[in-house]
Amino acid sequence: MAVDLQAIIRAREEADCLADEAAVEAALDRMAGEITARLEHSNPLVYTVMNGGLIFGGRLLPRLPFALETAYLHATRYGLATHGTLLDWRVRPTQDLRNRSVLVLDDILDEGHTLAAIIEHLREEGAREVLSAVLVHKLHDRKAYPGMRADFTGLDIADRFLFGCGMDYKGYWRNAPGIYAVKGL
Repeated sequence: MAVDLQAIIRAREEADCLADEAAVEAALDRMAGEITARLEHSNPLVYTVMNGGLIFGGRLLPRLPFALETAYLHATRYGLATHGTLLDWRVRPTQDLRNRSVLVLDDILDEGHTLAAIIEHLREEGAREVLSAVLVHKLHDRKAYPGMRADFTGLDIADRFLFGCGMDYKGYWRNAPGIYAVKGL
C-alpha cells in the first residue's frame, strides 16, 4: 500500500498542538525528579516499551542522575482481547528480574491493557516491584482497570488521536517534539 506522504505532512501542519516542546521538557524534568526520589538507591532495571517508548525513554533517561540498567521489550496483545495477560512478545525481557526494582517506560497510557499485562508478566518473573512511567495519560473512562494510572505521569491530555514524542500517526511523526492531536479526531 502506497503512503500518501502529502496527507501525512498535511496532518502535522493542521494538527492541534496540545503540549508544546517546552511543556514536554518541563514534564520530563518533573518526572525525572520524582523517579530519582523514588528509585535512586534501588539499582533499577528500566525497560522501554517499543516502539512508542523509544523517544520518551531517550529524552527521560539522560535526566536520571543515578546508576540504572536499561533494556527494551516489545509486546502486543493477542487478537482483539481486551482483558488478560496473553501477550505476543516481539522482544521478551532478557535480564534476570528476580528481586529487582523495575521501571517500565511507555509513551502513553490510553486504555492500558498491554501495559498492565507487561507489568503483570514482569512481576511473575520475580521482580521485587514494577513501576510504570508514561509521558501521556489520556483522559477517559475506558481504562483496563477503574482509576488506572502510571506511577509517574508527564502530562494529562484530552481523549483525541495523538501523535508526537513517540506516538505516531500512520507510522509517522513519532519524532514531533510536542504532543499533537489530529484535526477532527
